[in-house]
Amino acid sequence: MKKTVLLAILSGICLMGFSQKYVIIDTRYILDKMPEYKTAQKQLDDIAAGWQKDIDGKQAELDNMYKSYEAEQVMLSDELKKKREDQLFNKEKELRDLQRKRFGFEGDLFKKRQELVKPIQDKVYNAVQKMATSRGYDLVLDKSEGITIIFADPKLDKSEDVLKDLGIR
Repeated sequence: MKKTVLLAILSGICLMGFSQKYVIIDTRYILDKMPEYKTAQKQLDDIAAGWQKDIDGKQAELDNMYKSYEAEQVMLSDELKKKREDQLFNKEKELRDLQRKRFGFEGDLFKKRQELVKPIQDKVYNAVQKMATSRGYDLVLDKSEGITIIFADPKLDKSEDVLKDLGIR
C-alpha cells in the first residue's frame, strides 16, 4: 500500500515537472462563424453548381446519342456503326475529361478553393498561432475533423533526436 501511494506521488511530481499546456479548438466552428468564409463557400457552391449543370447537360446529350444509336443500330452499315461508336466513345471521353478537369484531384474546383478559402484558413491559423504563443500554449489540437495538431511549440518536436538515435544526423 505504501509503495502504491509513494509511486502515485512520484508520478504526480514527475508529471507536474513535465506539464505542458494543451488546448483544443474547433476550426469548423470558427470558420462557420466567419462571414468571409460563408461568402467564399457560397461562391464555391455556385461555381460548382454551374459546372455540374454543364456536365449534366453533356451527360444528357450523350445519353440521347446512345439511345439514338441503339434505335438505329440495326439499320446502319458496319462502317456507319463504327463511326457512331467512335463518336460515342469520343463524347464519353470528353465528358470524363471535363469532370476530371473541374472536380478531379487538383482540378478547377480545388484551385478555386485554394484561391478563395485558403487565405481565410491561413488567417485562422495565424490567429491560433498568435494566441498560442502569447498565452504560452505548447500544443493546439483541432477537433473539427478528428484530432489534428495545428500548432505545436517547436521545442516539443523531437524529430531531430530520433534521427540522431537512428544514426541519420
